[in-house]
Amino acid sequence: MDRARVLFLCTGNSARSQMAEGFLRHLAGDRFEVLSAGIQPKGLNPLAVRVMREVRIDISGQRSKDVSEFLDQNVSWVVTVCDRAKESCPVFPSSAQRLHWSLDDPAEAEGSEEDRLAVFQRVRDEIASHIRDFIARGA
Repeated sequence: MDRARVLFLCTGNSARSQMAEGFLRHLAGDRFEVLSAGIQPKGLNPLAVRVMREVRIDISGQRSKDVSEFLDQNVSWVVTVCDRAKESCPVFPSSAQRLHWSLDDPAEAEGSEEDRLAVFQRVRDEIASHIRDFIARGA
């Protein structure tokens, strides 16, 4: 049986979509083929790697990808994790189901490293909750 392909999409593919990719892969095992991409990829944010490591999920081997890599592929789900990505989301040729999670961009957090880290942790925990709901729904 083919696994459902889930593509998490955000603007930069540096934090939110990367964390979502890591969580779904970790929590659902082999149930899904998990992908992430960005409208304008910026590279993996070190604070995203750090806060995921706090919950024992290693995303350091993931890479930032452009959504164009997936446009000609069949995707079961496209999950936009920011409003800008939702507005700019390309049309996929498959009959992909769409979900939207409006999450703050932790990469835009300001202040001390501790302040920025707290934003990353909050967004990470919001993503974890969304992922658990997604799995529980039997997506």
